[in-house]
Amino acid sequence: MKVAIISDTHDRLDYIGKVVEEINKEDVSLTIHCGDFISPFSLKELKKLNSDFIGVFGNNDGEILGLLKASNFSIFKPPYEFVFGGMNFVVMHEPLFVESLASSGKFDFILYGHTHEVEVKKVGSSTIINPGEVCGYITGNPTFAILYPQSGEVEIRKVKSGNQQSY
Repeated sequence: MKVAIISDTHDRLDYIGKVVEEINKEDVSLTIHCGDFISPFSLKELKKLNSDFIGVFGNNDGEILGLLKASNFSIFKPPYEFVFGGMNFVVMHEPLFVESLASSGKFDFILYGHTHEVEVKKVGSSTIINPGEVCGYITGNPTFAILYPQSGEVEIRKVKSGNQQSY
């Protein structure tokens, strides 16, 4: 089982299309978006995913109703908690209380975006993951993550080159 984690797509349709192509080459069961879609039209590319999809709203997502409708109501107000594959996830956009959530021991995976910077670290029994930014606007380095929940391994992949780092 694999989970794709993306964030901060910011209407960058060319990169969204590319990341969808790359995710669809994998046997991904679920794709999670950590916020900042921006406009409902950006979901046209995300609807091409072969996996299930959920997301959370980010601080730049303005047209909430349009995003809800375009996503078939699969975008939620953060923090959004759910169980997948018997593991506890929480997804948010801004990294509020990440360390406290990890210290609680309640979550196996804590996912966030907002900073546009990749972060993968273990705090107690929780793995904290920021997949970076798909848009590439801030860092110039468009990235996403592939999570293997059973092993806890996380691969950070560059959207264009397909290069990866394992953590």
